[in-house]
This record gives sequence, structure tokens and C-alpha cells, in this order.
Amino acid sequence: MSTPPPSANIAPGPFWALMSPIGRMGRQPYWLCFFLVWVIIFIAIRLWWKSNTVIPDPEAVTLAMFMESNPLFPFLFFALQWIELAVVIKRLQDLGRSGFFALLTFVPFVNFLMVIALGIIPGQAAPNRYGPLSNSYWNKK
Repeated sequence: MSTPPPSANIAPGPFWALMSPIGRMGRQPYWLCFFLVWVIIFIAIRLWWKSNTVIPDPEAVTLAMFMESNPLFPFLFFALQWIELAVVIKRLQDLGRSGFFALLTFVPFVNFLMVIALGIIPGQAAPNRYGPLSNSYWNKK
């Protein structure tokens, strides 16, 4: 595939980093986005834990119990899953790989290994078909 001219570079913002699967993302913003997602998950779990009148046994807690406790939790976790998917797609594209491999994030244990590996492996220094540099994307006018 041919790559667009380098003059098509656009500086992305925070909305792009969290929501858009288009472009390339370097390792530092990748880890920052995951840190934000993990903080939001921790806050949600902490609020749920404190709102329980009876403290459940940690071994007896299930995902279903957590999701049923507040009707907004499924929406929160859907949004967080979208953010994770968008970030992983951009990171894969920074490595020159197809974002299709991001579907592996839905496989248990592979998800954990993939997140760690993508955060460690450096991206391509040269332009590729997904963007001119890390943390960028092509503006196709």
C-alpha cells in the first residue's frame, strides 16, 4: 500500500488518544491511557465495595454481583472496553500490524500478555501506512 505524503500529519488530542482507533500511539501515551482506565476501574470497585451494607467475602464476589449492583456499571465497562480496544489498535498500528489483532484482547490471559508486550515493544521509527510517526495519523483530505 502506498502511504500518503508526510504533510498530512495532524497533532492528535486526548479525545483521539482515548476514543479513536485511527492512527499510531507510542508507548508512553499507551501506558498513560491504561493507567487512566485502571484508576477508573479501581474507583468503581472501591465505590461498590463501600456502598455494600454487608461486606462480601472476597472469594465469593463475582462479576455478575458487581454488575447487578449498579445499572450504570455495564455502561462504564463497555466504555472502558472501547477505550482499551482503541488504544490497543493504535499501538498495534504503531508496530506496523493490523488492528485486527486487537480482537485477541477478548481472550483471557492473552489479554494480559498482549497489554504488557505492546507496552514494551518499541514502535516503528519510520512512517507506515497508519501514520507518519508515533502519536499521529494521516489526514486524508
